Amino acid sequence: MKKRYLFSGLLFLLLFSTSTTFSQSMQPPKAILNHIALYVVDLQKSTRFYQDIIGLDTIPEPFHDGKHTWFSIGVKSHLHLIQGAAAPLPHPKNTHLCFSVASVPDFTRVLGKHQIEFENWAGEKGAVTNRVDGVKQIYFKDPDGYWIEINDAKE
Repeated sequence: MKKRYLFSGLLFLLLFSTSTTFSQSMQPPKAILNHIALYVVDLQKSTRFYQDIIGLDTIPEPFHDGKHTWFSIGVKSHLHLIQGAAAPLPHPKNTHLCFSVASVPDFTRVLGKHQIEFENWAGEKGAVTNRVDGVKQIYFKDPDGYWIEINDAKE
């Protein structure tokens, strides 16, 4: 009799743990950002821009064909620049990359040193947007016309 109760209990635990594992495995996998790719006209110019202005570090890329530069932009996240675009294209400001820095005023001095104009969200040249949550942000374009936001968000 004890063996039967023990067997029934073990069977119940086995079925319960299997059904829990099965239902958890039926959940769709959570996606994480791997990379963003930008198609650029002049790879060397764009590479220097993202290194010298944005401050990104390059990482090894597998192609070694002179047409790719990869940057680290976060934990297991990359920015890939790929040479081959015929010309810069216009892009709406709503489609942008955003990077956070410790100080927006310090960053605007870097832009000034490199003669890169910036604006606030409304398009006022040399102005900073102060969001309702206290975050400061500016916008400017990279060499291929892609919009970049720089802000001082802490999270």
